[in-house]
This record gives sequence, structure tokens and C-alpha cells, in this order.
Amino acid sequence: MYPELLRLGPFVISSYGFMLVVAFATAYIMLTRDGKRIGWPPELAQDIVFWSAIGGILGSKIYYLIENIGRGAGDNLAGLWDMIAGLFTLSPQRIAEGIQNFGAGLVFLGGLVGGMLAVTLLLRRKKISWLSTADVLAPYLILGYAIGRCGCFLVGDDFGIPTHLPWGVSFENGLPPTTYHSFQTHYPWIDLTGFEPGLLTVHPTQIYEVILGLGIFGFLYWYRSKARFAGQVFSLYLILAGTERFFIEFIRTNRHYFLGMTGAQIIAIIMIVIGGYLLYWLPRRHKVDTS
Repeated sequence: MYPELLRLGPFVISSYGFMLVVAFATAYIMLTRDGKRIGWPPELAQDIVFWSAIGGILGSKIYYLIENIGRGAGDNLAGLWDMIAGLFTLSPQRIAEGIQNFGAGLVFLGGLVGGMLAVTLLLRRKKISWLSTADVLAPYLILGYAIGRCGCFLVGDDFGIPTHLPWGVSFENGLPPTTYHSFQTHYPWIDLTGFEPGLLTVHPTQIYEVILGLGIFGFLYWYRSKARFAGQVFSLYLILAGTERFFIEFIRTNRHYFLGMTGAQIIAIIMIVIGGYLLYWLPRRHKVDTS
């Protein structure tokens, strides 16, 4: 595919990094517009995007390291430490070195947890309602996810299992390549019966998630004006995003190791359960508060 959008000597713009920038920039522009409508402090949208980016990157990397412990994580750990140290010492050079050494492995579900924790601390410090802010952010969380998946497709990462379907896609230079030998090496738990050695076509799960993510974004963006209580839009986000990820995992390459489920499916179930509980509990709390 297109792992690099532009190369000028040593200067390289990766397609995945570019799409991450697009995702955060889009969120910032739309949050700034919403903030003016809601009456937020002028700098709040910028602070939310900044801290969600920091918390999201750290959280996603920590999740990746936990799932890949012992699989060449030394450079990633060193990069993680350099980035954290750079943030606390305000050293741009060390931050850049940390990002360069980070390598692959930004996992969205870990990023969601990390970003939420960072933004929660920010909102508590500023004494701003968490639930009402979460309702504003919810559509943009899934929109950013969809944009990020475009980057995954461009670099040939996070693809699905081999398929003979006519819309299957091959990633000859993917991360890793979608060859028979590569699947045997990196994903030995995947059944390759019916596939011949050579370059394989796989489910373009990145595109599936782009389509589903944009659909969920459209629904949440439309529904937020119809919400009946604070936290309703965010609850729906947890249910819809969790459901989407749970089912897409069946055709992803991740290992199924607990009750026949992947780690992402377990977290997706937790998201669905929390979202369902909030939809049940929040309106009842609202009635009690009103009384």
C-alpha cells in the first residue's frame, strides 16, 4: 500500500502518522466549534485534545506491551520511558526520540482507557462535568477511530484473516506481509486450510471498521440533540463501539485465549456492559436528583 506519503531526504511523512494528525486535528476543529456553542472556556478544547493524545498514546502502547510481553518489547519500553521522561522534563528532543523508538503497536482500546484517564484528571482539575463532556466527545471518539483505521489500511496493518472473497486485499509489504509464510510465522493459530503458499488476500477489516465507525459517528452526532439525560450519548457510544469491535474480532488475526475470545473482545464486552448499566442507572439517578 502506501506506508509513506512523502519522503524528502531524511524527512518522511508516514501515512499512519498523517492520519493520526488528521484525526486529532478534526476532533480539535469540531470540539472548538462545539465549545463555542456550549460556552466552554476558550482553551478547553485544545487541552482535551492534547491530554487525550498523550494519554491515548501511552495507554495504547502499554496495552500493546502487555499483550506482546517477551516479543521484542525492549525497544518499545525504552521508547516509552524516553517519551515519559521527555514530557516531564519538557525536552522536545527526548520526546522525539521516544516516539521514534516506539515502533509499531498503537492499540485503540488501550488508547481509549489512557485518553479517558488523562481527560478525567483534566476535567476534575477544572471542575467540569464529566458526563456532559463525555457526551460531546463520544461522536468524535468513533470518528477518530475510523480515520485512524484509514492509516492502518495505508500501511497494511491490523488486517483480517485470509479470505477467498472477491473484495479480499493483499498487503505484499504490510506489517507483516500477507504471505502464507508470514501467517505461519506470526499467526500460527490461524487455519490456512484451502490456501496455497504465496501472497494471500485477507479481509480488509480496516475498511470494514471505517464504514462502521462512520455510521456510528453519524448516528451519535444526530442523536445527541435528542438525548434525554447526561451520559446517554456516551453510553450509546460504549455499546455501539464495543459491539462493532467484538464482532470484527472474529475475522481479525488476534489470538483467542480466554473462553475462545481475544483480549479486545473481553474489553469490548466490558464496554457494552458499562454502557448498558449507565443507560439503566443514569435516568434513575436523574429522577432522584430532580425529586
